[in-house]
Amino acid sequence: MEPHPFDLNLRHLRSLSAVVEHGTLSAAAARIGLSQPALTQGLSKLERQLGAALFDRRPDGLAATAAGKAMADRAAAAFRQLATASRGGPAGGRGFSRPDQLMTATQLDAFLRVADAGGFAGAAAASGLSQPALHRAVRDLEQVTGLPLVERRGRGVALTDHGHRMARGVRLAHREIAAGIAELSADPAGTGRIAVGAMPLSRALVLPRALAAFTRAAPGVVIDVIEGSWRELVDPLRDGVIDLMVGALRDTALPDLDQRALFTDRLAVIARAGHPLAGVARPTLEQLAAYPWIVGSAATPLSGQWQALFAGRAPPPAPIECGSVMVIRGLLRDSDLLTLLSPDQVALEVDAGMLAVIGARLADSVRTIGLTTRAGWRPSAAQQRLVELIERASETVGIPENE
Repeated sequence: MEPHPFDLNLRHLRSLSAVVEHGTLSAAAARIGLSQPALTQGLSKLERQLGAALFDRRPDGLAATAAGKAMADRAAAAFRQLATASRGGPAGGRGFSRPDQLMTATQLDAFLRVADAGGFAGAAAASGLSQPALHRAVRDLEQVTGLPLVERRGRGVALTDHGHRMARGVRLAHREIAAGIAELSADPAGTGRIAVGAMPLSRALVLPRALAAFTRAAPGVVIDVIEGSWRELVDPLRDGVIDLMVGALRDTALPDLDQRALFTDRLAVIARAGHPLAGVARPTLEQLAAYPWIVGSAATPLSGQWQALFAGRAPPPAPIECGSVMVIRGLLRDSDLLTLLSPDQVALEVDAGMLAVIGARLADSVRTIGLTTRAGWRPSAAQQRLVELIERASETVGIPENE
């Protein structure tokens, strides 16, 4: 059974880069402030936990194996996340100059449990740890960083601004270590978990096809699919709760996110089968405006597309704002409401004769569907394989670029 990322001793993980750099136990031990016997024992324990040889022992010192170099790289990335998250202590505070070098796995695990559960009681119930133990670990982390991470509010607690930043850093560090563990797995198909944020269109076609192919090839990897809109998923992506998002890309690039286009999609007017406009080949704006609409939530691209469709004229009534395709399907079947969707999102209902596409796809409603990841994200082998399958599944979806 693979270890949990915070089952590993952080000091032992920190030692990997020093050993890779110096090539001898004596020099590496001096660099990180451990005795040579302690370092030797720590590396041996780490290798046992990971089930992989990280270094070749030679008469002239140690040489990192491919596994050792990979794990050292992941560990270094994890500590960079912790260093960034722990900056910003108050001037003259009691925090240490390099708190990321002093944090323990116990402190980080406890703090992340409290952050995820929203309090000490919930964290204790979910983890089986005692509330005093959780309090002590979080208090120790606050002393190391010199930052107030949690504050009492009424009968509960909440994260401070520093606490939110620290929680993000701890999650991202956890993700890096977990990726390193997965990469050393003896299972050639991979292990671990991948969290995917799924926006509406991706849930209909692209993601199911990719996940079906992925699970056949890598049954040992657990996929968490988290549904939501871009606004609902972007902070979990930044926080490391999810690894990648699939769905409509934003027009404005964000410096901390990378976007990769997969295909372009055109919207169409969708209604129930048997709607009065279902037999009209080219409905006019006047005809479309004669019926009430379901529109996307304000400030979403779908809402903007609807506003653009009726630009320069009074828009029709829109009594319902909704981003759930499941709810929209039910509303359309039982009314004369109209909406804008990708025909791919309701292909099954159209084929079954429940819904209908009104007219042709709208020429000015092109949107780009793609992948969104954190800037600098380095996927594990399993994550990269999933990305490739999503790209492959996208090749038969949408409209050609030259249309």
